[in-house]
Amino acid sequence: MNLHEYQSKKIFSDYGIQVPRGQVAETPEEAVAAAEALGGTLWVVKAQVHAGGRGKAGGVKLAKTLDEVRDYAAGMLGQQLVTPQTDAEGLPIEKVYIESGSNIDRELYLSMVVNRDARKVAFIVSADGGMDIEEVAEKTPERITTVNIAPEVGLAEYQIRDMAYGLELTKPQMKAFAKVARALYQMFIDIDASQVEINPLITTGEGEIVALDAKINIEEHALYRQSAIAELRDPS
Repeated sequence: MNLHEYQSKKIFSDYGIQVPRGQVAETPEEAVAAAEALGGTLWVVKAQVHAGGRGKAGGVKLAKTLDEVRDYAAGMLGQQLVTPQTDAEGLPIEKVYIESGSNIDRELYLSMVVNRDARKVAFIVSADGGMDIEEVAEKTPERITTVNIAPEVGLAEYQIRDMAYGLELTKPQMKAFAKVARALYQMFIDIDASQVEINPLITTGEGEIVALDAKINIEEHALYRQSAIAELRDPS
């Protein structure tokens, strides 16, 4: 089962992985109220659908005023969003996520999948975040670092270093990334995930590592075994 971005970010936050502050809205009025509660002067309005490529399809908008928050939310809610990962009909937008703007320095890519042949969890990272990983793999495969983790050993320090080098992080950022990588691996195992994707994972002007986007796919049986995850299916 795919979780929405706002649901995934709630789990990230529970594991100490930094995400921007945000709130879900189902009406333009709720979107404005969310932006007011978050404060600041820059917000991101994000359509909540199970598909990548939202930004190019108009499903992610940067708002500099509350009027823009209202207008962008009104323009998304109740509409069908068509992206390269949907069919021609698209997916309905029933919720939007209002998020505080971030001070983006660099955009990175990180995902985790189950390597079923090797029976290992694999991290896939690239310094070329914000792009389709398929495009990076086709044009510049050397920009992708893959790390397979033996379950009997767990995530090793040298593997974290390999990923950090692949992401071209500075030494202070490497320390921050190590905490994120350990937390993600623990989360992946705990919730019985089959896939996690963060595109982009960003470094900020303050030197932080932040999950600007979040996608989690959880095995169906795990939802029934873990009440905390099951509740995310119906947050009301």
